[in-house]
Amino acid sequence: MTIRVLVADDQAMVRGGLRLILEDQPDIEVVAEAADGVEAVELARRLRPDVCLVDIRMPRLDGLAVTRALHPMRVIVVTTFDLDEYVYGALRGGAVGFLLKDAGPALLVEAVRAAHAGDALVSPSVTVRLLRHLASATTPPPSPAPLRPLSDRELEVVRAVARGRTNREIATELFISLSTVKSHVSGIQTKLGLRNRVEIAAWAWEQRLMA
Repeated sequence: MTIRVLVADDQAMVRGGLRLILEDQPDIEVVAEAADGVEAVELARRLRPDVCLVDIRMPRLDGLAVTRALHPMRVIVVTTFDLDEYVYGALRGGAVGFLLKDAGPALLVEAVRAAHAGDALVSPSVTVRLLRHLASATTPPPSPAPLRPLSDRELEVVRAVARGRTNREIATELFISLSTVKSHVSGIQTKLGLRNRVEIAAWAWEQRLMA
C-alpha cells in the first residue's frame, strides 16, 4: 500500500528536498506541496493524504493551527527543537508525531511510516529529548486526573511509550504479547481521556513519571 503524503513548508528548497527523500521510497508518494498553512489545510481536505508533514512556522496559518484544523488526520509537526518550544501545543492539538528539522532521511521516512501505522513516537533519541525539553521549558495546564486509576502494568506501558518504544518493543521488554500491549495502550487512552500515544507520552512527562 502506498502512503500518500502532503508536505507543507514555506521554503521551496525544503519541500523539494523532502519530496526527493520520500519519493525515493517505493511505498511513499508525495501527492501535494503547500507553501503556507492555509494552502496546506485546503489541499489536505481536498486530497485526504494519509500523512501530512507540516512545518510549525509558516505564513498565514502556523503548524499549530493547521494541526488543529486537520484533526483527526495524521499530522507530523516539524520543529527546530531549540526554538520551537510551543510544540507542546501541537501535541495537544492532535499531532501524531514530530520530527526535528535536522533529522536525517532515514528518520524522516521512519516518521512517516510510523504515523501511517498509528505509532506516534519516532525514536527514543528524539522523543525523550524533546519531551524532556517541553516538560522543563513550558508550564502546561494541570492534566486531569485519570478517570480510573492506572494499574502497575499500565504505568509500565506508559513509561515505555514515553521512552519512544513501539508496541513490539514494549511487548519484548515486558514479556507480553503484542495484542496485550495494544489492549493496554487503548485502555490507558480511555482512562486518561487521551487521543494517541503522543499525548500519553506528554502526560507521563507532565506527571514526572520519567524522573
